[in-house]
Amino acid sequence: MNGNGGERTVPAPVPPDDADAWYAPDVCAQDEIHPGVVATIRETREDFAYEVREPTLTADEGGTLDRIRDHFADAGLERPLTREGTIERMERGFEPKYRKVIDRLVDCSPAGRRRVDYHALTDLRCLAELTPHALDERIEVADAAEDRLVVHTADYAPAVTDLPADPDHLERFASERLERHTVAFHDFEIPVVVYRENVLGNDPFTTKYAVQEPDLLPGDEQLIADCKERIWETNVDGVVEDPVEFVDEQARKLLSRQLTARNTRAWFDALSYRLRAALAEYDLAVPPVDRRFADDRLSDLVYYVLRDYVGHGKLTIPIRDPTLEDIEANRVGERVKVVPRTDVGHNERIPTNLAFEDERTFVNVVTQLAAADGTELNASTPSAKVNLQSDAADETIRCAVALPTISEDGPHISIRKQASDTMTPVDLLDRDSISTELVALLWLLYEHRGVVLFSGPTGVGKTTLMNAHMPFVRYDDRPISIDEGSREVQLPHETGVSLTTRDHESEYKRVTMSDLMTEANYLNPDVEVIAEINTPASFETFAESLNTGHGIIGTTHAEDVQTLVNRVVEQGLPPYLLRELDLVVFPRRVDGERYVGRVVELLDERAYRDLDRDDDRCGTVRKNGTTIYWNTVAERTHDGNFGFAYDHPQLGDAERDLRTKILDRIATRTDRPLDAVEDEFHRKHRYVQYLEREGVTDFEALFGFLADLRTNEAATVERARRRTTTDQATGSGTDSTYDPDIDVSLGTGGEEGYGDD
Repeated sequence: MNGNGGERTVPAPVPPDDADAWYAPDVCAQDEIHPGVVATIRETREDFAYEVREPTLTADEGGTLDRIRDHFADAGLERPLTREGTIERMERGFEPKYRKVIDRLVDCSPAGRRRVDYHALTDLRCLAELTPHALDERIEVADAAEDRLVVHTADYAPAVTDLPADPDHLERFASERLERHTVAFHDFEIPVVVYRENVLGNDPFTTKYAVQEPDLLPGDEQLIADCKERIWETNVDGVVEDPVEFVDEQARKLLSRQLTARNTRAWFDALSYRLRAALAEYDLAVPPVDRRFADDRLSDLVYYVLRDYVGHGKLTIPIRDPTLEDIEANRVGERVKVVPRTDVGHNERIPTNLAFEDERTFVNVVTQLAAADGTELNASTPSAKVNLQSDAADETIRCAVALPTISEDGPHISIRKQASDTMTPVDLLDRDSISTELVALLWLLYEHRGVVLFSGPTGVGKTTLMNAHMPFVRYDDRPISIDEGSREVQLPHETGVSLTTRDHESEYKRVTMSDLMTEANYLNPDVEVIAEINTPASFETFAESLNTGHGIIGTTHAEDVQTLVNRVVEQGLPPYLLRELDLVVFPRRVDGERYVGRVVELLDERAYRDLDRDDDRCGTVRKNGTTIYWNTVAERTHDGNFGFAYDHPQLGDAERDLRTKILDRIATRTDRPLDAVEDEFHRKHRYVQYLEREGVTDFEALFGFLADLRTNEAATVERARRRTTTDQATGSGTDSTYDPDIDVSLGTGGEEGYGDD
């Protein structure tokens, strides 16, 4: 009622951010982010304020919470690393073994129990006072550079909280999980989490790689050290056939004794633990939660003994993780860095939660890696390049290791892991790293024993590109591969031979790449595959191999034509030898993506003039009185597409400006008309498109398909046609539709097919 006897009407409730809201004019947003937890954003004079209201405890409930905290004080409970982990844990609640304890400690109403459970869960298993902020998925970024923690939501920023700038678990509450998986190490499955921190002013690295090894309690490190020392001193009769089984058996025997009888106090604690657990079964005591004598503690300690004795210390899990390509440990006390493979969704260098805290442990891993390849590091040999075969997967590990003698701040390790599964051209096409036309051209050159060089800096994917097309070498050809022991070249041919410097070393002489290249010439190869052409001796032998007439496929370090010419001259070779190269492929790596940037053919002056071109797709390089002419065959354009140059009568006038002489060289080498080579190129291109549609990503399957084509092309095409139509009829296989090109029009023997190649 108002003073004049009339009635005053109160407006109906409206949302807080409504302009007509009379009861909370400064509230911009208010949401329940978890049952009983409300987050409010208010507008202030300067910016916004972020407030959280959590369930309120009574005095009795607060005392109950204190008892729960005291009981779990020594439990060693692990906190989640990310927002997703926090949300999942809050939704899941306490595990049964913890819930059973809380049931014994809590005596209150159902509503009070819910409030106590919430606070116990946030304090013991989540991120304490930051838990409600982690539950609010509207928070995108946090800023720790001010005197109080500032958050940025999707609609309001900056919003100031009432928390200090550096609360506990700051780096975790706004972290976004990218992916998680497990890595096998003998009988153990170790979880790994990759996540991105969304906190400003905290760490320049935002993406992190965390290995979640078993927790260690106080005194555990000494237990592990004592166990390793005892194992080292163990007398063994005969040869240990299985080191893993031996170390595991000895460690379990020694650690089980140490855990229960190290001293009187440990024996008493163990007896007390077991007695309390037994009484709890009859509801006569609160169940124990101290993990010091839990059943899985023995396995946790055995893991660390195995890790250090038959693994590679703190690098054990990264080395065995198939999602990683590079592992780098630069100095004592610094986080180990890793580089994921390009196909896992995150490919920048990221730090881990692993670090070598003392030089002795670091040196042990360095010397262990070197010794595994037969190299003893000492004062006269302080560094080495070693190649190892992983015991976890069929992959080669290349390592550069060094002692503190030549490395500041301690030893260093740099590891590159070759992928266990060799890529195929279809894998590269799926990653948009190459074009179908270029695959067809490389097929032509591999099959007709051309000279192809993959050139670029370390890590751009030269060997990956070279290997992916190895099935295109004819199945009845004799390829000879040469490398420095890393075994990166993959030959599916039973006619092939792989030479490595490591397998040829002796105590009298170290066999070099150039020695193997010379030896390969006596093995009557059809194709010589050279993993690295970098030293003056290997360049000199490469020049000799060019005169043999067989095909050569190799890699070297030069990112463009100018650099390649300079390298050749620096190594003492005449630049005119470059004209013997049919094709030079320059892969690139930009923002973690690997792709072919440019493909170049090297020409003589007459061929260059015949192109009649004047643009940036061709040019000359003059060195030591010799002019090298080059022309772009294919290149990646700025819009991400691939431009490919081939001069063919069916092309329009605009397309004829893109020209190449590579098909002329193949025609001359195979003594055929140019039209026949062009037709073969287009036929092969249609096959490549078919392989891409069908998703042929198995290395051996591709090799078998190509061998069948040479055996009987018509029958192979008919079989492919039947499989395609059967898959369509049954709804299985790929989603590709039948293409009449995969039929007689592709050429099925005789003049059109492989019959007269």
